[in-house]
Amino acid sequence: MKIAIVGLGYVGLPLAVALSKHFTTIGFDIDSLRIQELKEGLDRTGELTEKDLRSSDLETTDSLENLKNQDVYIITVPTPIDLHNMPDLRLLEEASRMIGSILSKEAIVVFESTVYPGVTETICGAEIEKSSGLKSGKDFFLGYSPERINPGDKNHTIHKITKIVAGQNPRITKKLSHIYGKITQVFEAKSIKTAEAAKVIENAQRDINIAFVNEITAIFNKEDISIYDVLEAAGTKWNFLPFSPGLVGGHCIGVDPYYLADYSKKMGHHPEVILAGRKINEAMGGFFVKLAHNALQQLPPSKNQRKILVCGLTFKENIPDLRNTKAVDIIKGLQSHGYEVDVLDPQANPVEALSFYNILLKSQSEIESYDCIIGAVPHKEFLCFTEKDFRVLGSPHCVIMDIKNMWQGIKFPENFKKVSI
Repeated sequence: MKIAIVGLGYVGLPLAVALSKHFTTIGFDIDSLRIQELKEGLDRTGELTEKDLRSSDLETTDSLENLKNQDVYIITVPTPIDLHNMPDLRLLEEASRMIGSILSKEAIVVFESTVYPGVTETICGAEIEKSSGLKSGKDFFLGYSPERINPGDKNHTIHKITKIVAGQNPRITKKLSHIYGKITQVFEAKSIKTAEAAKVIENAQRDINIAFVNEITAIFNKEDISIYDVLEAAGTKWNFLPFSPGLVGGHCIGVDPYYLADYSKKMGHHPEVILAGRKINEAMGGFFVKLAHNALQQLPPSKNQRKILVCGLTFKENIPDLRNTKAVDIIKGLQSHGYEVDVLDPQANPVEALSFYNILLKSQSEIESYDCIIGAVPHKEFLCFTEKDFRVLGSPHCVIMDIKNMWQGIKFPENFKKVSI
C-alpha cells in the first residue's frame, strides 16, 4: 500500500514518519524550504529529532507530480479562522482540488484537519469530484481521522493516543483501521460526521473549562485571593478538574470552538456556552494588561516607569509555535498605554516573530533594568530564573507579574512587588 501525506507540519510530519515504518510513504508540502530542511534532518517544529528523520524511510517532496498513483492520501493542512472568527476552509479546499487533479480510481482520501460535521463529504468531496471528474463513493472514497497532536508534548505522542477513524462505508473504515492500527490504537466511529463532531468538541470542552478558571481568577483577584492557592486547595477533591488560568491561543483551543459555533448557527441553534467561553478567554490579555498597568501606577514617582519585559511569545511553553498566540494581546495592550515593551523568547523563531507580529525579539544579553517583568509563557529557560537574574533584569522597584505561577518559590529582591493572580 502506498500512502501520501499532504502537509508536513506539526501533524503531518510525525504521522508520515510513523507510517513510513510500515508502508511506502511519501510526504508532500508546498513549502520548498521545509522540504529542503527535512532532507537535511531539520524539523523546525521541534517535534522530531535529526535521528528520527535520518532513520526514517519517508520520502519528501514539493512536487505534486510525485504524488500520482498513491492508494491513500492523508490531508493534514491547517483549518484556521478569518478576521471575523469564521471558519476559513480555503487551504482545505485547495488541498482537495490539488489531490483531485492527480487522483486515480479506487484511491482513498482521508482528512485529519479539524472541521465541523459535513465538511469532509459535502465540501471536500465536492472539490475532489470537480477537479478529478470522478464520483465520490464510487470511483474514490473518503475518510476522516482527526489529528490529536499536542505540540511539544513528549508523553502523548502519536504512538500513545487513540486514533478515531471513519470511512465512507464499512470497508473503508476497516481499511483505515488497518493503516492507523499499525502505529497506535484505533476507535471506529459510527460515521464521518460523528468523527468530525467528536473532534470539534474536544478543544471546545477544554476552552470552556479554562474559561471557567479564568473567570473565577478575575473574581477572586478583586479580593486579592490567589487563584493558584484556591486551585491547590480545590484540587484535593478526587473529581476536581485540573485546569489553570492563562492565555488561550494556538491553532486548536483558540480556533475550534468557532467552528462548532458556526456549525451550531447553521443548524438553527444559537450557541451560548461555547461563545461565552470564547469571550472570556479572548479578554484575558486585556485583564493582564490592566493588572500590570495598575501596579505600575502605584510605584514611587520616578522619571521612567515605562519599560516592561514580557517573557514568552509562543502560544504555549517549550515550543516555537507562534500561531494565534495571545501573548501578543498583552504586548499590544501595554504599548497602547504608552509603555516600551521588550520581548524575550528563546524558543521562538526571531524571523517569524518579526514577520507575523512585527516584534523584534531580544536576547537575554540585551536586556536589563525593567520596571515590570511579566511571565507570560513558562518556558524551561524562564523556570531557571533566580533572585540574581531578577536583580539584573529589574529596576529597584520592579513589578513582577507571574501569569503561569512559574516563579512561585523565588525570593525576589527587596522592594520588588509581585502581582499575584
